[in-house]
Amino acid sequence: MLTPSCSSGRSPGRVSPLWTPPREGPAASRMARWLPRSADLTRFCQKLNRVKTLEDDMMETSFNRCLSTIDLTLLGIGGMVGSGLYVLTGTVAKEIAGPAVIVSFIIAGFASLLAALCYAEFGARVPKTGSAYMFTYVSVGEIWAFLIGWNVLLEYMIGGAAVARAWSGYLDSIFNHKIKNFTETHVGTWQVPFLAHYPDFLAAAILLVATAFISFGAKVSSWLNHVFSAISMGVILFILIMGFILAQPKNWSTQEGGFAPYGLSGIMAGTATCFYAFVGFDVIAASSEEARNPQRAVPRAIAFSLGLATGAYILVSVVLTLMVPWHTLDPDSALADAFYRRGYAWAGFLVAAGSICAMNTVLLSNLFSLPRIVYAMAEDGLFFQVFSRVHPRTQVPVVGIVVFGLLMALLALVFDLEALVQFLSIGTLLAYTFVAASIIVLRFQQQKVDVPAPAGGGRPSSESHEGPSASELKEYESFSDKLQLVDRDKSKEHREPGQLKAAFEPYLEFLSDFYPGEVVTVAVVTLMVSAICLCSILVFGNTHLHLPTWSYSLLLVLFSLGFLLSLLLIWAHEQQRGTQTFQIPLVPLSPALSIVLNIYLMLKLSYMTWLRFAIWLLLGLLVYFGYGIWHSKENLREPRPQRVSARYVVFPSGSLEERVQAVQPSSQPAAGLPDTDTDDCKR
Repeated sequence: MLTPSCSSGRSPGRVSPLWTPPREGPAASRMARWLPRSADLTRFCQKLNRVKTLEDDMMETSFNRCLSTIDLTLLGIGGMVGSGLYVLTGTVAKEIAGPAVIVSFIIAGFASLLAALCYAEFGARVPKTGSAYMFTYVSVGEIWAFLIGWNVLLEYMIGGAAVARAWSGYLDSIFNHKIKNFTETHVGTWQVPFLAHYPDFLAAAILLVATAFISFGAKVSSWLNHVFSAISMGVILFILIMGFILAQPKNWSTQEGGFAPYGLSGIMAGTATCFYAFVGFDVIAASSEEARNPQRAVPRAIAFSLGLATGAYILVSVVLTLMVPWHTLDPDSALADAFYRRGYAWAGFLVAAGSICAMNTVLLSNLFSLPRIVYAMAEDGLFFQVFSRVHPRTQVPVVGIVVFGLLMALLALVFDLEALVQFLSIGTLLAYTFVAASIIVLRFQQQKVDVPAPAGGGRPSSESHEGPSASELKEYESFSDKLQLVDRDKSKEHREPGQLKAAFEPYLEFLSDFYPGEVVTVAVVTLMVSAICLCSILVFGNTHLHLPTWSYSLLLVLFSLGFLLSLLLIWAHEQQRGTQTFQIPLVPLSPALSIVLNIYLMLKLSYMTWLRFAIWLLLGLLVYFGYGIWHSKENLREPRPQRVSARYVVFPSGSLEERVQAVQPSSQPAAGLPDTDTDDCKR
């Protein structure tokens, strides 16, 4: 008995099958031809979720590794201690939390520490530029990394332009708004939606000047940041000394409203606002490819800069609310106004100088990080290749610096950025969420070690770093010997990352059949879904959904259980140990808490922010599917699919034996014979 052969070789004779399926009509054939096959969908999903392959030498780079721990620390301080210290403290103290803004900054600093530790571990393990984009690419997948990078790109552009306009307005206020009046008189005003009331030439000019300095190289940028940071920290030290001298404890008394006039709800609302004061530390991770010793410098710089920034915000809040009653603060210029009301008007000029220098450091931080993230995306093929060019002398991505510096200047010149500033929060929080999830996934993954192919161009050896060597192989003859071998392997204490811990195997034995890390990945997805549902109930349950008390409580319990069970399931697996670089403690608890906090803060944003975010995401998907997915360098590393053909052997008794074997496709098929796949072969 014979069945048709699917082999691409010649058949000895034509064989008619015993049964022929009915032929499909022309309409059905055309429809089947247009519908994607399951194999095609699988390959497409694999392309979307492929991860970046890192080089063997992580220290090799086209950048100049010239930044020390002090340089990175001052970059982080410059990114965090900006205009928020001079404006945000007064606003939160008067309108949201009162003197309890101190507690809000403490909680916000701890919450930021969770995200910062995730960045510190990744920055030490993967010392490459790209920050959250790179961290997501090496652990989660390509499309998620692109979307993170796409959002961070807009975040830096809007953030830099907004700081430039604030810098212009602050300087203009010192000169009694003469610059604004001159522009409105001689240039004119606009009454167009989304455009500024008048063109801000001063804001555009400061961005162009900063772009020129950044393009001179990392060392010049670092030196300039040192100067402005030193002046800013000197002014902060002056504020603290004078503030404690002028402090009056009665301003926290019950006669003035007490320490926490808005209660716990005011403290937590203030925490949500104060959290955004610490978003600048990711500039350190983005600069890790230019650090001399990133394994040590990046974690230390993040810890030092976050600690100093948190201390500065807390101490300035203390002296500000002790100098004058909190309910009399001027939200726009709280510090300068406080000194003026205490009879030290000259101190207002020092505060103004410190504020301008602090804004300069934020501008440098944005212009320093943005081109490097664009460079990382372009270097991986996901963004236009022109942005991956590095100047041979300055060793910086000068094309990205110039292009995005000009775009940032254009935004500051003509657009009204007040409506877009809130968009910054969602991009930052989304990046924090994916980095925290990436930490969990990467910690429970096996370290990939590429096995070199033989010199003869043959197939690579099937041995890996995990398997036994040839000298360790032993032949086990009897069945009892094999059982003893299995029992001995199961009793080993040391297990690979991603495998179930030995203590949990008797209770979760069904999970032992999965590949290492597979259960952890599913549990991370379940954890994030549970966190989204839990935070949605907390934010919208009583206000928008109007849930009755019993259903509100039931849903909270169910989603909390889902979150905790996912967390326990991740913890029941082995994780990587003994690495030479910094590791965040209490994994998976610390990243999971960061995920919950970030999702909660994202859901507190307005619906217009989410609408703009969705529109920007759609634009990003157009760029990715139109360019990135086709030019990704991971395409070059993907192995070509092998062809499978079936061969048949006819026995004299008429029985049939089918053997399926992998056959390498020939460069040219045999004459007169089509090159067919097994998908086209039907019994």
